[in-house]
Amino acid sequence: MVSTRLQLGETPRKTAFPGYVETPGRKSRSRKTITPDAKQDSSTIIPSEASKAAVPTKRRSTAHTSQSNGTANGHVKDGQKVVDGREAGQDARVDYSGHFEFGGSLGVSAMMVGFPLLMYYMWIGATYYDGHLPLPTRGQSLIQFFNYLGHLVYEGAFPTAKAWTIYWTFFVFEAACYLLLPGITVKGKPLSHEGGKRLTYHCSGIWSFYFTIAAAAALHSSGLFKLYTIIDEFGPIMSVAIITGFLISLVAYFSAIYRGAEHRMTGHSIYDFFMGAELNPRMFGLLDFKMFSEVRLPWYILFLLSCGAAARQYEQFGYVSGEVGFLVMAHFLYANACSKGEECIVTTWDMYYEKWGFMLIFWNLAGVPLSYCHCTIYLANHAPSMYRWNRFALVLFYASYLFIYWVWDTSNSQKNHFRQEERGTHSERKAFPQLPWKTVKNPKKIETHTGDSLLVDGWYAHARKIHYTCDLFFALSWGLVTGFHSPFPWFYPLFFAAMISHRALRDIQRCEVKYGKSWQEYKRRVPYLFIPYVF
Repeated sequence: MVSTRLQLGETPRKTAFPGYVETPGRKSRSRKTITPDAKQDSSTIIPSEASKAAVPTKRRSTAHTSQSNGTANGHVKDGQKVVDGREAGQDARVDYSGHFEFGGSLGVSAMMVGFPLLMYYMWIGATYYDGHLPLPTRGQSLIQFFNYLGHLVYEGAFPTAKAWTIYWTFFVFEAACYLLLPGITVKGKPLSHEGGKRLTYHCSGIWSFYFTIAAAAALHSSGLFKLYTIIDEFGPIMSVAIITGFLISLVAYFSAIYRGAEHRMTGHSIYDFFMGAELNPRMFGLLDFKMFSEVRLPWYILFLLSCGAAARQYEQFGYVSGEVGFLVMAHFLYANACSKGEECIVTTWDMYYEKWGFMLIFWNLAGVPLSYCHCTIYLANHAPSMYRWNRFALVLFYASYLFIYWVWDTSNSQKNHFRQEERGTHSERKAFPQLPWKTVKNPKKIETHTGDSLLVDGWYAHARKIHYTCDLFFALSWGLVTGFHSPFPWFYPLFFAAMISHRALRDIQRCEVKYGKSWQEYKRRVPYLFIPYVF
């Protein structure tokens, strides 16, 4: 699930490349000269001296090429060395692809404005309109309507000192857990632009998760901080998260530029701000910001919100409904799985390729936990009689969810164990739960000219992205358990379906460029499993 983007709700998935790059020292540099045909052939880019390589001026066509991780014309011959969207010897600080995602600067500008507004709109509907869409009343002008919505935000979601304290206490607490609790140490994949350097990652997610649960339970039972406080203060906390996302994005972007730490820059400031300037920022070389924010902030907050809803319901009615219990189970399983398999995150596209920009920062700090949670908010705001399922149907729903979870957990395990064994980095972990068929012995595979192999065994003999299929089932289940009285719990399923369809197209384009003929054989042998992935 993911965004993300894992922080968009996606399952961690394999890529060809790993983690981040240590911040380089600041270097003096000059601009590159680009010929008019640069978008057709990256060889037309005339580089300056290697010691003076520079971030380009605005030079790229907004026309999409057929891929985003290969040569500019979207084709590569087997054996041609194309890494991270550039050919050998090209400057890693320059984006040569000629490709813009999300509609370029205009599209990302709309997203940076639109997503926070959408979050407030959904919160207003969930809080003041009984879960329905806020719409103008008869005789109310649009100006009056928007003024009224602004008034509701000011009155109910003002970023109070209490909200700042709650959010940032949690933020700092999780950072301390990341650094201080025990875990395993893993190496990322070799970084081509750093001479094959492999970064070290401390993976303490499983300890952090259970320590967080223990701390939350202790605070709630002692009365020092009732868990349902985060439900009661949802509006102000959401405002703090949104503001924090923007502030950290600004600091990350301008800090990278000041230190000369840019990576794959386009020269379009708004687009670069959204996508990010630095690849792998670390605080004092210890706290890897992307690794830290990928799981702990979005998925732990989502789980704690569900726990808060359960605590509120128990206080009000003396019991926890099966529907709320379903969300607690679902969010626990997802957060727990991301934590127990944290070492697998270092090989995901978010970690290797995506930069530390507004997209990852805002979505992990605010978007995922505070927009994916509307299933929880709806159940917390309504009596169980409003959404009660037939008991027999609910039991079947639990059983089907657990079965799909088994498929999801073991398919990810098979994929990641396959990659780790291929690179000689496999380490066996015993984190809960350990499920049957988590590995495939002597798996069938397709060799490629890159040295990587494509897994065509286990669950991946049946579908190339079977974990995406499971993720979509999860998203639909989170909406379905609330019923159809409100559209807001269905935001996440619809958004996730759109995002993974976009990612499927990008995955295909990237893999066609990277693997060439091997990918064509792979597509013939293994389907995507369901309609959005049949290409």
